[in-house]
Amino acid sequence: MELLIKNVILVQPGAKQLGAPTDIFLKNGKIDSIGQALDVDGVLIFEADGACVSPGWLDLGTLVGDPGFEHREDFKSVGKAAAAGGFTAIACLPNTAPATHSKSEVQYVRSRSEQSIVDFLPIGAVSHDCAGKDITEMYDMQAAGAIAFSDGKKSVQDSGLMLRALQYVKPFDGVVLNRPHDKTMAPSGQMHEGLMSTSLGMKGIPALAEELMLRRDIYLTEYTGSRFHAFNISTAGSVELVREAKARGLQVTASVAAMNLTCDDHLLHDFDPNFKVIPPIRELADMEALRAGLVDGTIDCITSNHTPLDPEAKNLEFPFADFGAIGLETAFGLSWMHLSNSMTIHQLVQHLAVLPRIILNLPVEKIEVGASANLTIFDPKSEWTFAPQNIFSKSKNTPFIGWRLKGKVLGVVNKGRFWAQPN
Repeated sequence: MELLIKNVILVQPGAKQLGAPTDIFLKNGKIDSIGQALDVDGVLIFEADGACVSPGWLDLGTLVGDPGFEHREDFKSVGKAAAAGGFTAIACLPNTAPATHSKSEVQYVRSRSEQSIVDFLPIGAVSHDCAGKDITEMYDMQAAGAIAFSDGKKSVQDSGLMLRALQYVKPFDGVVLNRPHDKTMAPSGQMHEGLMSTSLGMKGIPALAEELMLRRDIYLTEYTGSRFHAFNISTAGSVELVREAKARGLQVTASVAAMNLTCDDHLLHDFDPNFKVIPPIRELADMEALRAGLVDGTIDCITSNHTPLDPEAKNLEFPFADFGAIGLETAFGLSWMHLSNSMTIHQLVQHLAVLPRIILNLPVEKIEVGASANLTIFDPKSEWTFAPQNIFSKSKNTPFIGWRLKGKVLGVVNKGRFWAQPN
């Protein structure tokens, strides 16, 4: 593929200011030249009109249905959804059937990305079938290409299992992801526990359920000297716990879902099941603390929390609907809509493209001559309305149809391929 991207502004890791529009010529999957008014005959030209280009974004923790739930999502559809959201790589959660709990499943995920513009990076399960009992062969999975370890949507409840997982990954500098949620604290909770849950008569999920397990995981990280990632925290108390852990020099990182940055529990007033997610959207004070934590560096990255579900699992009365919403296509627009007044686009790109790779011990992509072309093209100034035709996922479980978003992905480049957003 030969592609000339015209009039684009580079958003480079480490840079602090936007430069003048420039051109980028891509050839054979690499950046061939960068400069003003490049003129190359007989190649595909993409006119960026002053939009931005950054290293390709990585979504940490995407739920893919294949194998076992292909009716909800498969690799082809999730690849399209990821590209539409600006992601050139997705770290795939192990919650499939069978789970990604051995080197065979890791190799399966790896092989499925060969024909996609998006890289599929397998996260190996901590326990067999993500059941929280028998620990997996982490060394074998790491050798086969697993980039991290987690039970994904199922929190590791057993402290001994979590301890051993942290110990097992330490020799190869691996990282364990865990979504902090003590299910014994809220066995049938439906939404955040607070004034709104009380007024709606719904069983709540208290902030304590998250913070209790997060404190445990931080203690275990300190004991083992290993690396731990708090996957999608949602409370003000969790932000403070992570901030304290980092101040003590522990190898603790954290992520937040885009929906938790932009929504609070008042949106549940009409029982829309598409707002029923894990972690739950919480109170305004929690949302503001999460934004502040992102700005000051306590929280490292933003995730889509992409959880595709079929209508039979989602279009039900609120108490009976499954938790989850798709999020790849809306993660950037939602986040930038609310963060553009408190951080620069360079800082946001750090959270989308750079820090997720550092957490996973992956090389940070660069925009320079000779480098592989792994790019996201986006317009941070564009405002647009999210509509059904913008959904590339097989599943349609999103509450954001009709929402006005700020920041639009225009295209992605990776592995010698180019994808552009349909007009």
